[in-house]
Amino acid sequence: MKLFEIMRKMNVYNEKKILKKSPIKKEQLSNIKAHLYKQILISLKKLQNPVENHDIKIREYLDFSKILYNKGLYIQSLKLLKKAKIIAKSYESNTILLELVEFEKMIESQHITRSLYSRYVELSEESKELIEKIQCNNALSSLSLELYGLYLKVGYVRNEKDKIFIETYFRTNLPKFDINKLSFYEKLFLYQAQVWYHYIRQDFIMCYRSSSKWVELFQNHKNAKKIAPVSYLKGYHYLLDTLFYLNHYSKFIHVFQQFEKEVQNGEILINGNTKILIFMYTYTNRINKHYMEGKFSEGVKKVIPLLFIELNKISNRLDSHYIMILYYKIACLYFGSGDNENTILYLSKIMENKKKNLRQDLQCFSRLLYLIACYESGLDENMDRKIRSTYKFFIQMDDWYVVQKKIIHFFKNLGNVYPHQIKNHFKKLRDQLVKYYEHPYEKRTFLYLDIISWLNSKIENKSVELIIKERFIKNNQK
Repeated sequence: MKLFEIMRKMNVYNEKKILKKSPIKKEQLSNIKAHLYKQILISLKKLQNPVENHDIKIREYLDFSKILYNKGLYIQSLKLLKKAKIIAKSYESNTILLELVEFEKMIESQHITRSLYSRYVELSEESKELIEKIQCNNALSSLSLELYGLYLKVGYVRNEKDKIFIETYFRTNLPKFDINKLSFYEKLFLYQAQVWYHYIRQDFIMCYRSSSKWVELFQNHKNAKKIAPVSYLKGYHYLLDTLFYLNHYSKFIHVFQQFEKEVQNGEILINGNTKILIFMYTYTNRINKHYMEGKFSEGVKKVIPLLFIELNKISNRLDSHYIMILYYKIACLYFGSGDNENTILYLSKIMENKKKNLRQDLQCFSRLLYLIACYESGLDENMDRKIRSTYKFFIQMDDWYVVQKKIIHFFKNLGNVYPHQIKNHFKKLRDQLVKYYEHPYEKRTFLYLDIISWLNSKIENKSVELIIKERFIKNNQK
């Protein structure tokens, strides 16, 4: 308790301070810390809500059942197993359920429990069905996880080779199934895998359909919102993300308001994991809303201050992936508002990230926006070096395609253009890039970077913010 009290008051762990303020010897500290950690976990376990942590309750019954079994109390042991099985079945916890069934089979097969012969047959059939369900569940969950890993590593498909690989991988690893016979979790993993598959392929219409089914699945199983809140939040996120990429503003607003309402009404369980996701999804979509409306300056004033207040509370629990996404969103918001200095600041944070295998796509396009922001801010004295660095990075990441080449080539030759020719130079680049706006692979650049709006701003002598705002008003006129 003395160790706990000392550590609780520390903002940063300091071993010397602990040894100075407590009777603990240095050679004892490691063991006492381990013991404290174990006692904290035991205390936290007792505080868990059994409704929200049904698996803990099942394990408790199983533990008690084994204690009774070891005492030779077989009938009593089976009674507790029965209670555990009822909970496991109601929550579709098939892996734990199989463990319960196998233990029940062992008791029935080794001891006289006065069960009927038919009970042996029932348990055998139950075991076989569970194994089949677990295999299907495992195949779908593994496919979902592996597709997610691919997305985190490289982002969207970049070429025909990527497309063929992802399509072949998906087809060969997708198990055969009857959608009407799938359990809640099997459907969940199926929709997750479909979302990743369509997301990577940039098929946002199909991604919208799968993410809608994902969210609807939870809305049709109200209890699941409390049992698997992380998965529910992720479903909302990808539904909102696809609506953003499809530029479907009215539907985006409707879904986002629904999401925020559920959070405020307590329909989504709040814990350490969900707090982080709610923060991420709330603020990324608030920023996306301002993107769509072209209200970048308003977003900087209204969103950024609150974002950083909340970020400071959980920053030590955010992983690199989330932080990079946030920085890129913030950088784009500042760029749209005309604040190139802060744009450069947050893009630099992404570029300095040493985890090169994480979101290579985001790191690549951060460098393109960085070049544009440097040009806009007048920080172009070392532009040749910056261009070379960007070029080398794209080559290193194997992400060197037509749109990127044309943008790099544009900046490379910009120093040789006379002032009166610059506008024509911008028009030429815009005309070249517009051709690739719907290209199956080249279009991904435009998902990260609204370079067409920037080029139009230079051609029309307007701010990027005004260009996007005018387009939004035109597209949403009734």
